[in-house]
Parts: sequence; C-alpha cells; structure tokens
Amino acid sequence: DDARTVQRMLAAAEKAFDMRETFAASIIGGRAEKTGNGYDVRNPADTSERIGTAYAANQDIVNAAFTQAHKAQPLWNRTSAHERALILERIADHYERNTALLLSLCMREAGKTLADAVAEIREAVDFCRYYAAQGAVDFDQNGRILPSYTGERNKILLQGRGVFACISPWNFPLAIFTGQVAAALMAGNAVVAKPAEQTPFIAQAAVHLMHDAGVPESVLHLIIGDGLVGEMIVQHKCVGGVAFTGSTKAAWAINRALAAKDCTIVPLIAETGGQNAMIADSSALPEQVVDDVITSAFGSAGQRCSACRVLFVQEDVADKIITMLRGAMAELRVGNPQLLFTDVGPLIDEEALAALQHHKAFLDGVGKQIAQAPLSEELRRRGHYFAPVAYEITDMDELKGEVFGPALHVIRYKAEALPAVIKSINDSGYGLTFGLHTRIDRLAEDMPWEVAAGNIYINRSTIGAVVGVQPFGGNGLSGTGPKAGGPHYLHRFATEKVVSVNTTAAGGNASLVMIEE
Repeated sequence: DDARTVQRMLAAAEKAFDMRETFAASIIGGRAEKTGNGYDVRNPADTSERIGTAYAANQDIVNAAFTQAHKAQPLWNRTSAHERALILERIADHYERNTALLLSLCMREAGKTLADAVAEIREAVDFCRYYAAQGAVDFDQNGRILPSYTGERNKILLQGRGVFACISPWNFPLAIFTGQVAAALMAGNAVVAKPAEQTPFIAQAAVHLMHDAGVPESVLHLIIGDGLVGEMIVQHKCVGGVAFTGSTKAAWAINRALAAKDCTIVPLIAETGGQNAMIADSSALPEQVVDDVITSAFGSAGQRCSACRVLFVQEDVADKIITMLRGAMAELRVGNPQLLFTDVGPLIDEEALAALQHHKAFLDGVGKQIAQAPLSEELRRRGHYFAPVAYEITDMDELKGEVFGPALHVIRYKAEALPAVIKSINDSGYGLTFGLHTRIDRLAEDMPWEVAAGNIYINRSTIGAVVGVQPFGGNGLSGTGPKAGGPHYLHRFATEKVVSVNTTAAGGNASLVMIEE
C-alpha cells in the first residue's frame, strides 16, 4: 500500500545517502578538480550533520572549463537533434533509476520534505523529456522550409550559440539546474554550469548522471563556488549566453557585466524573484482561499520564487478568513523534512534565517501579528528553522523588496478599492505569480489583462507550475522570459540562420519536374 511504498522510498534514500560521495568538486572534462578552497556543506535541518566538503573553483579551473567547452561545441552542434534528444531522454531515465540518491540529497542537502523532493525529481525529468520532444523537431538539421519564389529554396535553421553559462539556485537544486542545462544542450550549446554554493552535491550527482547518459564530458562542465566564482564565469570572453535563476540584484549585476564586455553581445535569460500577491474577494470560498494560501505561502518553507507573499482580502470577509487562517497555521507541523508528517522544513542557511528574523522584527513595529506556527526550542537549536508567520499590514508599500521565506502579509481592502489594489501590485515592479479567488466570471476574465504577472492562477494555489502545462517565468523585476518549460524557451538558447539557394543555378527546381504523366 501507499504507506509501505513511502517507507521503502525513505529506506532506499537513507541507504543511498550513506553511499554518497563525501566531497563535491568542479568537474572539468569528466575529472574532479579539487582546490584548496574547501568548505563544509551541512544539513540545514540538523547542522551537526555534515554532508561533505565542497571545493570552490578558481580562475584556472573556470578557464579550463571554457577552453574545453569552446573546443567541443562545434561537434556537439553538428550532432543531430535526434541524437541530442535521445540523450536527454536517457538523462530522464537515469534520474528515475537513481531516485533514491536524488531524494536523499534533496532532503539532506536542501532541506526538502519528501513530497517536495519527489516533485523536484519529477520536474527535472519533465524538463528533459519536454525539451527532447520539442528540440527533436525544432532543431532538425533540415531546418524549416520558408515560402520561396520559383527558382529559389529558403529555409531557417536553429543552431547553438556557443558556450552557455547556466547559473542555478539552491531552492530547486535539481529541477532548475537540470532545466537550464538540458535546454542549452538540446539547442546545441556546450555548457558551463554553476549551482548555488549551498547545494553542490545535488548538482554533482546530476552531472555524473548526465555524462553517464551520453553527454560528452568535454561538452558539459560543472563549476563549484559562490558569487565570486559566478562573476568569473559571466565575465569570461567565451560566454555565448547566460541562463540565470536567482535574485533580482544578482541578475542586475550579471546584466551589467555582460554589457561591459567588449565582445559578442549575448543573451541573458533571467528568472528572478517576486512580491507575489493573491486577491480574495467576497465571493470566494473561504475554505479554499485558506487552503491555497497555506500551500502558497508556507509550502517549501516559503522558499519558492512563486510563493504568495501578500494576501489582499476584501473587508467583507476578512475577519472570517483571517480567523480560519489563524487556525490553519496552528496545525502546521514544522520539523525534520525526512519525517513524513512534516509540513514545513528548515530555511537553507544561517543567512536566510537571520533575514527572516530581521523581517519579523520589522513587522512587529509596523503590523499586527495574526499567527505564528508552533516551533520547539529543540528544533531552533538543531537547524535553520523559522516558524511560519502571518501579519496584517495596511499597505503593500511597507514591504521593501522580496522576503524569501514563510512570512505572509495580509491587507484588507474595500470592494471599490480593487483598482487601487491592482495598481499597488503592479507598482511593486515585480511580475512573477498572481492569484485570484473569485466566483465572478467577468473579474476572472479581466484580471489577466490588468495584472502584470507572468503566471496568473485563478481559484488555486500560486505554486507548482508543471512543465509544458504552466510554462513559468515573469516580467519586470521578475525576469526576462521566455518561460521555462514552454514552447519559446529553447529558441532563446539558439541562433537563427537562413539559407537561400538559387536552384536555377543547378539546373532548376527539381520539385517542379513531373516524374509521371
């Protein structure tokens, strides 16, 4: 039954974790490159548990990665799209066969609950299969035939841009890492990939599986390190493009660095943060609102860029919804993510915890606390735990930037003030996710034209975008687009070439010759 299946999964994950590699290092040409810059990686749920030692790259290692990648990319670009797609499919197969290892690392290194870890692997697999299916068609070596004059043949080809730098975050250390790398590879690029410094072991395991699946070791390289190492990557002369997921501040820095280089103008694909809001009007179902708010604001300990940060609730139903929200938060179970009954796990590190504690102190001065989930002193001492909290505030302008964690801000509004509410959401400059709870059809139809968010969810949670079903990405301060897991994403990793052939120079257009009378 389901309980036995879950227990088997947890037991297999525990066994796989015990057999893990105890160091993480940059992988250049298939070879681990240790340096003297070692640092401990610890379990955020129990900081006494050491995952292992990670070794940060230096400039020489970064240079070696780009040298090999630059040399290998032309041959990879000439590899048929069909073959590249088969390799992506094999990566997905390898992930599924190594679920226990990936689960164990997601739970122990990234602090994910079992449900979140399973969803993480599923999303990574979906990225591989989705980009393989699309890429096999769009990147076919024969190209796409364009309208032509008689006596001329025209086609458009999609090819790789060169060496893509893929810089991914710690909150989706397998899914986003895989999505960026798989898209870049499918488009014919070589890849230099840098995961967040907090989660190098997950990325290392992924790269090993990718190499085992058939990605040439000279084409895909892993670089371990912090933001300073990321700067070395972005500033390298061989960068043909950058895919980045992380903070808006870091995206600005990357954009400036790329613009300052006296070399090829390259694209930046950025998916950044959000000050994501949800509106619940008086027609909404209160139980559904509260359920979706709890999931959206506190799932994954609020460490999703799509998480709901602000709930606007119509004054007519505010007291009822706030009372229900208080009750629901009292039932949240904060704890060890390896335990099946845990709802909310730890924050990723001490810096994240300090930021949330500082924000709570700020809210104590400007807002009214609605509720805070229970959290034992033992857990506080053991790991980077922060009890989910909700505050009532008066205006969205009181929030100065994204707060990345389980903190919800509730604002009451009058029905006639809805246009002002929408304006305040748009004026934040962010545009990632937005939620609307209403049973008024006209409002649901109009809202996508009023709100600047890239992903709009009506009468459901604002998290959990599915590859190919809900392509994900934002606007404004939330990113450049195109959306990951959508039909336009792969093309941004490619360059277009148009080939025009004068067929009359070779004796005419053979397609006009009648073979049979």
